[in-house]
Amino acid sequence: MSKRVLIIDDEENIRQMTRLTLETAGYEVAEAGSGTEALAILESDARWDVVLLDQKMPGMVGTDVLRRIKVMSPQSHVIMMTAFASVELAVEAMKLGATDFVRKPMTPEIVRNAVAAALAKASEPQVATVDETNRRTSGQYGTMTMNGFTILRASDVRVALPQKPNERRFIVRRPDGREQEVLIEIADEVLSAVEGVTNRLPVRKAFWTEQAERFLSDFIWNDGSVPAQGKLTLRGVDREELEKAAQKETEI
Repeated sequence: MSKRVLIIDDEENIRQMTRLTLETAGYEVAEAGSGTEALAILESDARWDVVLLDQKMPGMVGTDVLRRIKVMSPQSHVIMMTAFASVELAVEAMKLGATDFVRKPMTPEIVRNAVAAALAKASEPQVATVDETNRRTSGQYGTMTMNGFTILRASDVRVALPQKPNERRFIVRRPDGREQEVLIEIADEVLSAVEGVTNRLPVRKAFWTEQAERFLSDFIWNDGSVPAQGKLTLRGVDREELEKAAQKETEI
């Protein structure tokens, strides 16, 4: 039986392109031009494997629709579509149950990748680990997926990723399930600049891990893929977050 996908977007041309892409790939597809129309569809038929949901729509925005979807069709895997992504939006949507983010305008490959990744997640056993539970209760967000690519933490893969002090290594799971190691190298000039801001006080290792993970997420978000050589160099950090991290160190 074909997997079923519901597209929710107020732009007709995007709905048509997405529908054609997915129907050509063998999916059963329906579409809605607004959150209200989508909820009417779900009320009569909640059996959707994947929902592609636009964030910026008149009336109900995507996160409002997402809240209702997770009540009406909790088994559906929801992929947020947006040209205006932010960490805050990603965290909010993930807490509400979104499984992926795709950047608009989308290529057919990105659409297929995201749907394939969502269906792969649907086939995985949904068992929360102690680490995941601790992250939720402490207010931290979980593993994030962008354009069908999932960045896995060490706690997700349960393997040691050896790294030097100026390195952070991640495993990225592609939409087809293949995994690739990606190295983020922290440039010497960045380390020196950070020492200048912190008066040579060391910042916690977690700061560099978070900066490296965000840098990799941004790359995947903008390029729709992982770096071809499996390596990126971090040459800048968020000044505000750095100052907060330095302040925490002085308070300890």
